[in-house]
This record gives sequence, structure tokens and C-alpha cells, in this order.
Amino acid sequence: MKVYKVSIKPLSNFGTPLKGDTIFGHICWQIFYNKDLFGKSLVDLLSYYSTEPFMIVSSAYPETDGTIFLKRPDMPIEDIFDFKFMDKKDIISARKELKKKRWMVVEKKSKIETFKSLNYINDRELIERIVQGLPEHKKREFIKKGVNTVIKEYIQPHNTINRIAGTTGEDQFAPFSVEQIAYLPGVSLCIFIALKNDISIDAIVKTLKLIGETGFGKDASTGLGRFEIKGYEEFNLMTLGSGEPNACYTLSPCVPEKDVFSKSFFMPFIRFGRHGDILAKTGKPFKNPVIMADEGAVFVVNNSNVFKRPFIGTAVLNISKIEPRTVAQGYSLYIPVKMEE
Repeated sequence: MKVYKVSIKPLSNFGTPLKGDTIFGHICWQIFYNKDLFGKSLVDLLSYYSTEPFMIVSSAYPETDGTIFLKRPDMPIEDIFDFKFMDKKDIISARKELKKKRWMVVEKKSKIETFKSLNYINDRELIERIVQGLPEHKKREFIKKGVNTVIKEYIQPHNTINRIAGTTGEDQFAPFSVEQIAYLPGVSLCIFIALKNDISIDAIVKTLKLIGETGFGKDASTGLGRFEIKGYEEFNLMTLGSGEPNACYTLSPCVPEKDVFSKSFFMPFIRFGRHGDILAKTGKPFKNPVIMADEGAVFVVNNSNVFKRPFIGTAVLNISKIEPRTVAQGYSLYIPVKMEE
């Protein structure tokens, strides 16, 4: 498989997080309606998915000028930062500040030998990195507005007016709230996509353009989920990691294989899936819940053979009560890392 980095620019707020398994589902719907995109039908592409995935998609991460900002690993803070030469009092105050450093700085030409060798930054420092190339008046605008995060989740109130009463009310006219995600204006995001050798990256870019034009995720019909493609390039995640790895740092939610890893560090993520498109209008639109390890997980391997392919995880089957062929992406691309004893 070949791995590519696709850069996108958000053009609106989002109602659904840009996680790898959700992006995979959107791409599958585009293929379902347009067989010419990949040269094969979706049924054909998914026929060997449990043993030979045709595509694996990562979650989206901020980037700027060749630097990618990944999620800090979901590990004990002592395994990421070095407290060797610190007093107990200093450690307590340092831990509070270090917990705010939730972004891992990965330079394109650097190597992730160990987690302790990397640079970690907080939201404020990430904003400074992103806006440093902007004109001075734009920088002052961000400071004046008090922007303190690149990705902001907030609640958007909504209501429906009863045209007879001229006001809101109960049942379908009751006010309600919807979660939305806003990105810092001008921020660029990157997505890593692995493709079988017989699938063209041009097909993926065309598919993502269609998704960006129509909208990604929830409330796309109201204008949410819009983005544009800024560019793409082939990207070898293996060379980004350690030359002597013993663990995998994941880039999307996944369901790891059994008896392959000796240690696991992750935050549980439960995917309460729901069918999209025409299947959303059936009597059974909800999928079975899937417990996954969220992106940023670290898995210590039992056998170095794991590193012979660019992904880990399994296909997730039997999750739909209405469409038995439904699958979910339980695979994840990874960066090979060396875990210190």
C-alpha cells in the first residue's frame, strides 16, 4: 500500500469530528453512487476488506509549513516527559503545565525515536505557530478576540417556530441544541490515506472534493462540513518513526488485533454509529456500538512482523440490523516508535 498526506482547508464549522472511520464511511458512500471513481463497485472493494483493506484513512490533524501537530499519546505523563532531575514540589507544578501540552510537534524531516525526545506544545503555542505567517493585522485580530484554541467545540442553540402561534413550544417546536466544531480561521488540516497499489490518489482527491463541496457529517444540508483540497503528496510514515521500533502510535480510532500486543495505552472511544444517506431513513438507522481505541493510542508489539505493513487493527463487521454488508474501519495507520523501558 502507498500512503499519502492530503491537506485540506476548512471553509465552515463542522457538526461531526473529522475522525478516520467517519471519513472512510463518507468516501464509501461516494463510491457507492459513482463506480467510475475507483473503477470498481463498493461491493467489489469491500469483498476482501477483512483481510486486505483497499483504503485506510486517518483522523485530521493541524499542520503548517511541513510541521504536523499530532495528538499527545494517551499514556501516563511520566512516560512522555522526563522528571528525573526534579524535586517533588517542582513535579507537582510541572505536571499541571505539562498536561496542557496536548500537541506533539512532528517535523517532516525529523524522526520520532522516543516520545521523551519530542517537543510538546499547548493550544496557545500552537496558535502562535499557525498565525506566524499571517500579516500583523491578522495576528492582532486573533489576540483581540482572545482566541485560545485551534479547535473549539461549542453548543449551537436552535429552535423551530410554530407559524400558527408565532413562537416556540413543545414537541417538534421545542428549542434544542446541537454540538458544533469550529477551526481557527486559516488553519490547514492533513489526513493520511493508505491505498492499495491499484487505486489512484487522484480518485481519492476527486472523492474528497465532492465531499467538501456537499458537506461532511451532520447538518451538511445547513452548510456545515465544507472544506477544500489544498494539495497532496506521497508520505512514508515508516521513515517518520524510529529505526528500531517496538510500538505503534495510531492515527485514527481502531480495534486492535488479539494476541499481537504485549501492552496497550489508549483512551476508549465508543462509536455509536448511524447509517447515512438513504439508510438513515429506514426503520433501523442505528448501528451496533463499537468500542475502539481512540487516535493517539500506543501499542507495544509482541513480534516485529507487525511493522511489515503500514497499518494495524481489524475490520468491524456485523454492526447493522438493516444492511448485513456494512463494515466499519477498525484499521489505523501508525507511526513506529521506540518505547523506553
